[in-house]
Amino acid sequence: MIILYELTGAEDARRFSPYCWRIRMSLRHKGLAFEGVPWRFTEKARIAPAGARLVPVIRDGERWVHDSMAIAEYLEERYPDRPSLFGSARGAALARFVAAWTDRTVQLGASRPILMDIFACLHPDDRDYFRTTREKRFGKRLEEVCPDPQAELPSFRLLLEPARRVLRKQPHLAGGTPNYADYALYGTFMWWRMTSRLPPLERSDVMLDWLARMDEACEGEGRQALAAAGMAPSG
Repeated sequence: MIILYELTGAEDARRFSPYCWRIRMSLRHKGLAFEGVPWRFTEKARIAPAGARLVPVIRDGERWVHDSMAIAEYLEERYPDRPSLFGSARGAALARFVAAWTDRTVQLGASRPILMDIFACLHPDDRDYFRTTREKRFGKRLEEVCPDPQAELPSFRLLLEPARRVLRKQPHLAGGTPNYADYALYGTFMWWRMTSRLPPLERSDVMLDWLARMDEACEGEGRQALAAAGMAPSG
């Protein structure tokens, strides 16, 4: 059985890393048996055999793999008889672009309004690490990064317009059914909703329909995880 190390908050059920969600959905997509193991920032020794300091990390037999895109590509190559995460070489190239856009644009925009919510849900042992690294990243105290999260929402929502334009014409970024491109963006929404009750989308947003479909994808993996963490499966 594949072991997936996943970033977890104070409660083991609150597994909120956007990158870990990409891999959790990928494993479900391929129908691979796996065990999700909770991991926290202060437990770096547990994933040292992978040569990694952050998750996601998988252990498949004797093989360790880290980095979400590298893991997805490994799963695709290692298990070619299972449903494809990309559909084709061109699909893989598109998925890499969506993942990069999500990393550099969407998640940067999302990180500010939910920053203090993430901090609040962390295990106490992780809070010093999170404060130190994020204050270095933003150049100010956590409490000063986004004093009014509600005011940040319009800017974040505007970042999603490229995806919104696609989803007005088709049910998923990948077309009729989801693949890794969808999982890359969906991970950001799981990160947000696993940590914050602030609604990321307006009620009229076309992306809400996509988000509802994604919550039910892979036998309702996202919906069930949100329920287990006591968070609402909504936008």
